[in-house]
Amino acid sequence: MAELNQTPLHTLHLELGARMVPFAGYDMPVQYKSGLIKEHQHTREQAGLFDVSHMGQVRLKGARAAAAMETLVPVDVIDLAEGSQRYAMFTNDEGGILDDLMITNAGDHLFVIVNAACKEQDIALMRAGLGDDVELEVLDRALLALQGPAAAKVLARFAPDCAKMIFMSAASLTIDGAECYVSRSGYSGEDGYEISIPNDAADRIARLLLAEPKVEAIGLGARDSLRLEVGLCLYGHDLDSNTTPIESSLLWAISKVRRAEGERAGGYPGAEIIERHRAEGVSRKRVGLLAQGRAPIREGAELVDGEGRVIGIVTSGSFGPTIGVPVAMGYVETAFSPVDTEVFAMVRGKPLPMTVAKLPFVPQRYYRG
Repeated sequence: MAELNQTPLHTLHLELGARMVPFAGYDMPVQYKSGLIKEHQHTREQAGLFDVSHMGQVRLKGARAAAAMETLVPVDVIDLAEGSQRYAMFTNDEGGILDDLMITNAGDHLFVIVNAACKEQDIALMRAGLGDDVELEVLDRALLALQGPAAAKVLARFAPDCAKMIFMSAASLTIDGAECYVSRSGYSGEDGYEISIPNDAADRIARLLLAEPKVEAIGLGARDSLRLEVGLCLYGHDLDSNTTPIESSLLWAISKVRRAEGERAGGYPGAEIIERHRAEGVSRKRVGLLAQGRAPIREGAELVDGEGRVIGIVTSGSFGPTIGVPVAMGYVETAFSPVDTEVFAMVRGKPLPMTVAKLPFVPQRYYRG
């Protein structure tokens, strides 16, 4: 078994009593002493600090960087304003999703964050697809996420200008003497920030934030339940290379300028197939699912109709601590995708009733000014 990588906060995780698990090649904290549900609730009510340093961070430089990125993703990169961030997807020739990512116009470069499990393939994809006139630098930096309704007040104590930022904006800020790159974004559905930090300052800044009364360390377990409650996808589970953005209910993420009627239509892998799906419809769709009982519905559970015919599959499932019932996302035949449709999840051979629900299950509370 290959030796696991460690983030710059590994010693701190052990000191805090974290239960560590292998994740995407790293030794990562899944939860701390208080446990998943309390960590989840604390993030919703106050502020949680997450170590997401396993994610890939890349800097793209060159006059053609934005135009070159548009050949790989179905979003508007050329007109992305300086200091703004956008959600994107790498697609393949069949219209499937290779990964989802964040792109920020940092002024003299694009700052790109990719998923930990996909970062080697994503970096190879960019090296091959962007051209020789785009300089690609893989950054070796820590990445922290401070999430929750108290996040802004906490971070403003150390970087006052963060209070001026709105959702999906980014800026260079100095925190305790370290030059950090900060975006007002995250994966919890709450207001908050993702903070790219030089490795040698990561432990110091993490301890500084954790010393604040409203901040607690939060593990990957609560990160997963938080994102599921607000309907955010996890690559490799809710999204994969065999599923198009239309099937994934991600049409909103395809910029209007890149759609068939837009000024820069197509020009990215799988564009024709994705546009055909958009025009003609698809046979399956990603939906939210609420359990009618208390039994947890896990990833991989088959979904059936009232006659027991398989009509879909659960791709993410967990107990939803905020709403007190099991929640899930999955794919169903399009005829079963309308809200309030009853379907059944097969758990240990028994059909358990679920209701197709509007996403998100819990309102997103991003700060838009």
